[in-house]
Amino acid sequence: MVNFVNKLYKNQALFYKVFLALLTSVLIVYLLPKGGKFKYEIPKGKPWQHESLYAPFDFAILKSEEELKLEREQIIDNNIPYYKYDEEISDEVKNGALTEINEVFSDSVLRNNRSLITNFVTSRLNEIYRYGLIQSNDQMDPGDLIYLRKGNEAFEIPYKNVFKQSEIRNYLNQKIFDANLEQFNNQLLEVFFNSIKPNIFYDNEFTERVLQSKLDNISYTRGNIEQGSRLIAKGEVVEGNKYDILRSLKNEYESQIWSKTSYNWIIVGYSALVAMALLMLLLFIRKYRPDIFENNVKVTFIFFNITFMLMLTTVVVNFNANYVYVVPLCILPLSLKAFFDARLGLFTHVITVLLLGFIVPNSYEYMFLQIIAGIVTILTISELYKRANLFISVGQITLVYIVSYFAFTIIQEGNVDDIKAEVFLTFLLGGLATLFVQPLIYIYEKIFGMVSDMSLLELSDTNSVLLKEMSEKAPGTFHHSLNVANLAEASANEINANTMLVRVGALYHDIGKMNNPTYFTENQVSSVNSHDDLEPHESAQIIIGHVIKGIEIARKNNLPDRVIDFIRTHHGTSTVYYFYKKAQENNENVNPDDFRYPGPIPFSKETAILMMCDSVEAASKSLKEPTSSLIDSFVEKIINKQMEDGQFLNSNITFKEIQMIKKILKRKLKNIYHLRIEYPE
Repeated sequence: MVNFVNKLYKNQALFYKVFLALLTSVLIVYLLPKGGKFKYEIPKGKPWQHESLYAPFDFAILKSEEELKLEREQIIDNNIPYYKYDEEISDEVKNGALTEINEVFSDSVLRNNRSLITNFVTSRLNEIYRYGLIQSNDQMDPGDLIYLRKGNEAFEIPYKNVFKQSEIRNYLNQKIFDANLEQFNNQLLEVFFNSIKPNIFYDNEFTERVLQSKLDNISYTRGNIEQGSRLIAKGEVVEGNKYDILRSLKNEYESQIWSKTSYNWIIVGYSALVAMALLMLLLFIRKYRPDIFENNVKVTFIFFNITFMLMLTTVVVNFNANYVYVVPLCILPLSLKAFFDARLGLFTHVITVLLLGFIVPNSYEYMFLQIIAGIVTILTISELYKRANLFISVGQITLVYIVSYFAFTIIQEGNVDDIKAEVFLTFLLGGLATLFVQPLIYIYEKIFGMVSDMSLLELSDTNSVLLKEMSEKAPGTFHHSLNVANLAEASANEINANTMLVRVGALYHDIGKMNNPTYFTENQVSSVNSHDDLEPHESAQIIIGHVIKGIEIARKNNLPDRVIDFIRTHHGTSTVYYFYKKAQENNENVNPDDFRYPGPIPFSKETAILMMCDSVEAASKSLKEPTSSLIDSFVEKIINKQMEDGQFLNSNITFKEIQMIKKILKRKLKNIYHLRIEYPE
């Protein structure tokens, strides 16, 4: 039992990674569509490369988007508007006209002609309000039809049968003339114009409701295919009705409601594929990035980014699949490159795109575009902290999307007429969304406690509080750190290491000397040496202690762990040689471990570079009359001694790279110590 617990404890990091991979797999499988997956790609405009395909079941043929659009337009164009007939207004007008007759005509006229005038007015009003009176509508043609609603009934009539206000005067003048009532023309017109008013009004709400009902009842299918019918033969071109039939089969196949057994098998299939993809990623990290594999936080960060991108894409696809390219997927390789390296960023991006192929429509086209965009992202951005680089890269990514979409469209359609301008807009929006990577990296730094090049750029500012304090308390150490930073940056650039990281590490590697600056020769301004009154052992402990003090100061000022690593390792497990030899003068049996730095030894190229540059720069101050040959042998001696002591065994640096660093250091030191001509007085 004890052995089991011990094994469990020793392998807890591995168990955590297995648990993380399983949890991520479950989340991804949950996000994937649960319908069946149509096993053929439908190559529009190309020959069918597979065996002849027969209908596995009965299904309906779906109408194309163009057919549905045309049908909607026809319904809208042929839609007959509804008008509401107000009977209360017509009754009110007729009653009001009789009152107007008594007011307009004199008693003498009415005494002899009341019946004639009353019958004329009543007849004309009955004729006008038979279909009603409407204000003129310039958008309607006389031949158009309308629906007239009287109460709960509606009947279809020609628009020309309805009286318009603009026609009333001519109509009345003609009728008055026909009835030989010209002597009462003005009085009759006054009666009519004081009485009549429109009683037909356009019923917009009811018209729209009827139109929407017609649009909702559009059939999305036309015709049926019976089970066993041959859909397409091998070699036939996929176009026209053949393409619609295959598209309909794919839609029917993926939208079927599967039995519980079939559903479970689909889940098993998805789980196997997702687990395999994540396993490949873990094996890649374990083989090529073991330092990342050993860090659970970094592995969690990678898996979180994959899950986040899958969730975001799923939400967009469920909302509207046409907006799938708005999702800034290139943020994934950008983020991983900012914290790790380009190779891991690209590999993770490819794995994520393969998983997204289960979710998005036109998966082959989508995967091709995203993988190419990911490669462009990795190749174009070398220094993410430079804003110009990010904007240039986003422009190139957007251009790749546009060119690839254009190429796919003309391959599939054979012309440029079917290119949709709105797709270009989604590419532009996706490019703009990619700019969010900088604030997102800042958020990741706070959540996961990691450091990116943008944070390193801030830390490299010599006006920061900590470096400002060092320049005041230990100016010699500050100057030494600047020189080491320049040497280390040049060396890192030569072997393609992280130049920004090694520069920042060099600037902060000796901050522990601020506590006792006068015990370090670079800060001693007089001939008095603080070590003269101390025993060699005591002096050595003060010198060694600057590493521990530096770590304490760094943690107090919240420096990232990657920077603290430089403080811990810049002396490795070397000895304070001067005081060790001085102690041997008094006692030959001195224990060298009492004069040894606690370590650890450098465990990356960057920390190894700093050890070399720090030792060479510090020791170069002892050169009395530096010459080219003296500098060469001096650099060789120091670095070879470090190699003999095994200081670089864990740093993953090659002999070739060490030789390249030696050349850089020799050249830089010669530039620093070159002789100047003596100026005349």
